[in-house]
Amino acid sequence: MFILVPDLEEEVRNNIIEKFKGIIEQNGTVEKIDEWGVRRLAYEIKHYAEGYYVVINFQGESSVVNELDRISKITEQVIRHMIVKEDE
Repeated sequence: MFILVPDLEEEVRNNIIEKFKGIIEQNGTVEKIDEWGVRRLAYEIKHYAEGYYVVINFQGESSVVNELDRISKITEQVIRHMIVKEDE
């Protein structure tokens, strides 16, 4: 899951989602991309009270997780991200 800046243009937002999808597809498979849209945050993050939520379900190697984490940290438009392993 990652939360993007809420006031991004649709094209920029789609490019970021495609970038993450491409990273996953190098050593894994994307099962589902679920865009929740703009929602209110529990508390302000980087002066934003709202964020655009995106959830990506995928299967992949640990290298995919490491690369997603690294890219999420350096992408300015991502205000929060979390990678969790889903119970089977």
